[in-house]
Amino acid sequence: MGGTSSVAARSMPFARYWCAATISSFGTAVTAVAMPVLVVRTLASTPVEVGMVNAAQFVPYALLGLIAGVYVDRWRRRTVLVWSSVGRALALGAIPVLWALGSLHVWMLVILLLAFGAFSVFGFAATQSLLPRLVPTSQLVIANARLDQTDTAAQTLGPVLGGGMVGVLGAPVTIAVDAVSYVVDAALNAGLRVEEPRSSTADRRDLLGEVREGVNWTYRHRTLGPLAVSTHVWFLANSASFTALAVIALRTLGFSSLSYSLLLTTSGLAGLVGATLAPKIGLRWGAGRTIICARAAYPVAWLVVALTLTTSAHTAALFVALAVHGLAAGVENANEMGYWQAATPDGLLGRVNATRRSANRTVAVLGSLLGGTVLATAGDRATILSVATVFGVAAAIAAFSQLRTNPETQTSAAAAHGPSPSP
Repeated sequence: MGGTSSVAARSMPFARYWCAATISSFGTAVTAVAMPVLVVRTLASTPVEVGMVNAAQFVPYALLGLIAGVYVDRWRRRTVLVWSSVGRALALGAIPVLWALGSLHVWMLVILLLAFGAFSVFGFAATQSLLPRLVPTSQLVIANARLDQTDTAAQTLGPVLGGGMVGVLGAPVTIAVDAVSYVVDAALNAGLRVEEPRSSTADRRDLLGEVREGVNWTYRHRTLGPLAVSTHVWFLANSASFTALAVIALRTLGFSSLSYSLLLTTSGLAGLVGATLAPKIGLRWGAGRTIICARAAYPVAWLVVALTLTTSAHTAALFVALAVHGLAAGVENANEMGYWQAATPDGLLGRVNATRRSANRTVAVLGSLLGGTVLATAGDRATILSVATVFGVAAAIAAFSQLRTNPETQTSAAAAHGPSPSP
């Protein structure tokens, strides 16, 4: 990536921020293994209770996302980031304490995870909105790529680390490690030196008006609107695809647990390569065209899976498809995030990021439900063909928008001058 790629890494505030994000990413990946073990084995929960626990972390995105965005734009984002990490540490830290006291029940766990999810809504909105104040606009794709690299590494290596820790320490104590990671995250971010103007009371309008302003910018902007819709459709397809993949690989195709884990690891490693290449590709093609080309790769990959499901090549096809999927995700994410951050005025970043993320999370839950339902009623091949079709719709929405012709210089100007979101 040359000299330009090291600029973001040499920024001391960004380096501190990046370190905090890396630590919490590994903690989250560890908990992704420990939480199901805690729920299923330690608490012996029923299937309904397992569903309640899984849903508890995502419900706050639908309920609080738009409101959180308003307050992230009103308050100093570093402060929001710090206290949201403290809140998540307390919510997770209460789990091993209650377990040690013999008082941990499923309903308590649901309440704690609802609190964790609520703090996460504010935390992620602040995270994505603070980055443009830590690095210049020209370095946003590089900075996002750095964050993607460590996040992908955490998702790839974290489950292995988490499985070992659960085996040695037990699920509750492993979750305590994640709580500590959020404490470290909060301490590192508390020391960030970043200039943030405080919004005046005169700038604070009615809550609904501010929510409406964020929604309008997200969906009425000539390039960001289609990109937002395309991303929502992508999340629907992605969630459905991995729901179906687990059942098809483990049940229909008879993959062992090891083979399935290697399949997901392949996707993670490819994502790491994609994140590494993202700045170069974005610089050469432009962020808009990079996003479109990456999105065009998903339907092709899943179509290959559908066509080979009943042949002897299904195993190789799955590994190739997951590698292409991971590579495309790694390339596009940093460019997409940089595009959003450059095209959105600073005073709207909290609302726009929260609006988009809340919609993505809500659609992802719907995608999981639809993926399981279609798989049960239509069968394996029809489900994968449906997934490929929905991925194709996401790519088409982006391709037929002005995203393909709008250069980054225009998005940077939009960030600086704040033009009307209308076409």
